[in-house]
Amino acid sequence: MSEWVTTCNASPDWLSRDEADSEAPRWCLTIVWSAAEPERIGETAFIDSRLGERVLGRGEATLTDPDERLKFVRQRPGRLISTSALKGEGLSRRQCLVLSSADGVSIKNCGRAAMLVDGTAQSEAIVRDGQLVTIRDQLVLYSSRQSPLPRLRYFDVRQASAFGMADTHGIVGEHRAIWELRDQLAFAAESDQHVLLLGESGSGKELAARALHQLSRRSKNVLVARNAATFPATLIDAELFGNAANYPNAGMPARTGIIGEADGSTLFLDEMAELPSEMQAHLLRVLDRGGEYQRLGDAQVRQSNFRLVAATNRDPTDLRIDILGRLTLQVQLPALVDRVLDIPLLVRHLLLRASNASPQLRDRFFVESPDGLQPRVDPDLIERLIRHGFTFNIRELDGLLWKAIADSPRNFVMLSRGLREDFESQASARANVNTPSSSAEPSAQDIIDALNRNANHVARTAEALGLSSRYALYRLMRKHGIVVERASDPT
Repeated sequence: MSEWVTTCNASPDWLSRDEADSEAPRWCLTIVWSAAEPERIGETAFIDSRLGERVLGRGEATLTDPDERLKFVRQRPGRLISTSALKGEGLSRRQCLVLSSADGVSIKNCGRAAMLVDGTAQSEAIVRDGQLVTIRDQLVLYSSRQSPLPRLRYFDVRQASAFGMADTHGIVGEHRAIWELRDQLAFAAESDQHVLLLGESGSGKELAARALHQLSRRSKNVLVARNAATFPATLIDAELFGNAANYPNAGMPARTGIIGEADGSTLFLDEMAELPSEMQAHLLRVLDRGGEYQRLGDAQVRQSNFRLVAATNRDPTDLRIDILGRLTLQVQLPALVDRVLDIPLLVRHLLLRASNASPQLRDRFFVESPDGLQPRVDPDLIERLIRHGFTFNIRELDGLLWKAIADSPRNFVMLSRGLREDFESQASARANVNTPSSSAEPSAQDIIDALNRNANHVARTAEALGLSSRYALYRLMRKHGIVVERASDPT
């Protein structure tokens, strides 16, 4: 179906491997929904202003219709994979004329199917970053400005599965942020240092921890995983370090504790910041190179050769500064709103997972394609999900899809009236509660000034700026290239 694009066999529309390493961003159109070819979601057309106007339409150029076609590729780090011409009888051969401009992508509709931009019918438009172009009942495209994916330094791309599918570690996504995450996890796994995973609720921290463990030399041993928020307040030390027989009460059996269980392996401690500060202090010695600790009621000094992977959705400064110093590597997981182009891929993945538990769902909502089972999804649902401001990320997306399944009257996963009302009420609530008095996004200088006033404390700065969460501030800081030194412990 495809071939690697190389310098020697590429036509002018295609990018060479060298160009794929370039950081120069280009205007792109990415398929986020297709009626005729649902397996093609995630494919991208890079639009080169030097090449002039291109035709977006069905089929290849012919002698009677020789105009150059807009061509789509599947991106992989350092490589672009060419794909075949678009199909679909409802798509005209000359559906749209596409041209890159300084302001965006110029699109003129020439075909029989109507064109909409962000839901409004248009015959001609300039589409900018984040806008959706719909060829009614045929295709939905997302406009963005991006660079081709660069080569990775640490992650072996051969561990990735087919385009758009979950990799060998269960991570789904083709967005740059997810490939960077894979690379960071591979580096952290090889380093064998203690790691802190940061990310919003539902962003996949446990999945990342499991991937990190599987990539490491410790993978032959079982990962030990616990949520620190579930430890009983009076038994935290016993949960962590274990206890000697008959301690603290006669007849109590000896317990190994999770640090002993993780000897030679990885300990994933979720919600690490939920541990009280004084309890965090008890971990300091065991996190040093010797890994020394004692079970409760036992004078013997033990050692555990474990690697800690901690996670929190709170500001890292909520951890003790001396604990942070021992969590040598920090990995930030992207929020779903930072990788919206992965949403259609995640929709497919989550619906396939649901269908595996229910043959009835598979028979009702899925169709066979050359690339396997594909869900029938209403394009309006995809558009609303791309526009949705997720609070709980993939966990929330999964819940919304189950509601859509439950409400769908036919054999498509639909944007039902109830789900539409849920989207609207959530958007209204966010606007009323989280929007600052000025609707304008804070500027780089606003952010720097607020950080200075709040001693670089991200959570307090986000609140002062009227942002919805510290992660909204992180996104703006990344956008403006703002880097700050770690704040002192607020306690």
